[in-house]
Amino acid sequence: MEAASNVATHDAGVGELAHSPDFEQSRVRRNVIWLIVVILAIVALITLVPGLGSLRDRLARVSGLWLTVGIALKILSGLSYVAVFRSVFCVKMRWRTSAEIGLSELGANAVLPTGGAGGLALGAWALHRSGMSTERIARRSVAFFLLTSIPNVLGVVVLGVGFAVGVFEGRASLALSIVPAAIAAGAIVFTIAAGRWAAEAADRLNARARRTTRLAASLRALADGITDALFLLRRRDPWLIVGLIGYLAFDVMILWATFHAFGHAPPLAIIWLGYLIGELGGLIPVPGGIGGVDLGLIGTLALYHVSLTSATAAVLAYRALALVVPLAVGVVAGLFLRRSLAREAVSIANCEPGGEVEIIGRGVVRVAS
Repeated sequence: MEAASNVATHDAGVGELAHSPDFEQSRVRRNVIWLIVVILAIVALITLVPGLGSLRDRLARVSGLWLTVGIALKILSGLSYVAVFRSVFCVKMRWRTSAEIGLSELGANAVLPTGGAGGLALGAWALHRSGMSTERIARRSVAFFLLTSIPNVLGVVVLGVGFAVGVFEGRASLALSIVPAAIAAGAIVFTIAAGRWAAEAADRLNARARRTTRLAASLRALADGITDALFLLRRRDPWLIVGLIGYLAFDVMILWATFHAFGHAPPLAIIWLGYLIGELGGLIPVPGGIGGVDLGLIGTLALYHVSLTSATAAVLAYRALALVVPLAVGVVAGLFLRRSLAREAVSIANCEPGGEVEIIGRGVVRVAS
């Protein structure tokens, strides 16, 4: 659901971001400093504030083995992201290059806000630098956000209905099961309808202005992106399907692992539903989603009758892994990225057969169909 609510705002800026290799380094620096300050503040709060003794005791008894499991799950989730990235943007890319771009994106998402747009902007720059057109990047970015939202939306529907009819273990009222399921189902219908509306609106704007305006281009990217997403699903690429499932499932299981790290885990279905709804806090535009995601997850889990102390300890550990692991892996991947792009330019350009593309250092090249 996060991606479906953001696609219209992300594609408008893809063209500009794709041309910027430095990508506002001062902004990244500020966000890193902000992250460090917030993390130190949270540590000081937990350490010094009276009344948090039970939370401090819980954190002190953490299991290193279960945290290691969480780290492994985060890496598997990242590799699943890479599989989705390659399937959506260019299956002709080498896996190594796909991994370097995808893992760099995840690292950027740890320090850039707006629900994953920062990381995808890094990928847009890398693809554009290697010859992919801005138009393809824009529409495939929309498709990527939509596709990575589908497992979340379907998960809310399945779990919500399952809790309502008593299939899953755990305590969830009708309002906390059917309402999220209905909203998620409505989001699917709305997104498909939005694609049709955007295409018609783009055509009307172009006819009225007798040229392609920026708004019309954004609407066309939205419409084409939704069409591309449906096409990619119908193609049944096993790497795409496995990647979509793994990207979400491994990440949810990190929260399951961090609950076990502190000695007690609620029913797995509760963890899943709490995660899927609570992660919407990541839409708040703060670096790394700090604050929004944390409070969203803790609050949602508390609504489903999970102990506040247990939820807070598990979520804080989950969020620490979700920020530190992608950032560390992303930095390493980014060190090799520029060199790989030079070798990969022709393969990436070949993702658009029959067109002319400008490859940095080689000029305009016509790609054979």
